Amino acid sequence: MREELMKLRDPSFKSFHEKLCPTVDPERIIGVRTPDVRRLAKEVPPSFLEDLPHYYVEENDLHAFALERIKDIDECLRAVDRFLPFVDNWATCDGMSPPAFKKHPEKVLPKIKEWIKSDKTYTVRFGIKTLMNVFSDGLFKPEYLKLVSDVSSDEYYIKMMQAWYFATLLAKQWDETVPYIEKRALPAWVHNKAIQKARESFRVSAERKEYLKSLKY
Repeated sequence: MREELMKLRDPSFKSFHEKLCPTVDPERIIGVRTPDVRRLAKEVPPSFLEDLPHYYVEENDLHAFALERIKDIDECLRAVDRFLPFVDNWATCDGMSPPAFKKHPEKVLPKIKEWIKSDKTYTVRFGIKTLMNVFSDGLFKPEYLKLVSDVSSDEYYIKMMQAWYFATLLAKQWDETVPYIEKRALPAWVHNKAIQKARESFRVSAERKEYLKSLKY
């Protein structure tokens, strides 16, 4: 699989990818565009998913996209649990969204509660992202907001995901979410960033955007 990735390398994209993932050693970035990695993921053999850790970022991306093809929810969750400790950047983390999760939310929720208590940055981020993706609409419960607000971290990529979560919920579940902003229940940075992102969203009305602006620290 590494040889196949090397055939797809694009030097100009490598430079872009390096800027996109400043926390990653540039030597670990091949420079393969995401659509190409996704296409190659269809050819990943089971043995590749057992061969951890990988060296290159694109190998991790390939792994993440291959996991999305696992239909059995129990197998998928086991595979995700094996892989998450090796995720070391926001792009790999955010690019992984197994369709099986939305088909079996009752099995995913307990794992989310585990993930967001992890001591690993991108496991926590993945937990919050999955909660946002699966439980923001019809499956939403107000208690999920507290799960995210209770996460305490100085890690930028966790705080950013908390802000993204609350901005999304302000768009989708305004009545239950806005009290967290009104009562300033979030750390100041997360609070202000959530407001910023909500005000950038086309799903939030102009009046609500103005109200949110008035609530900034």
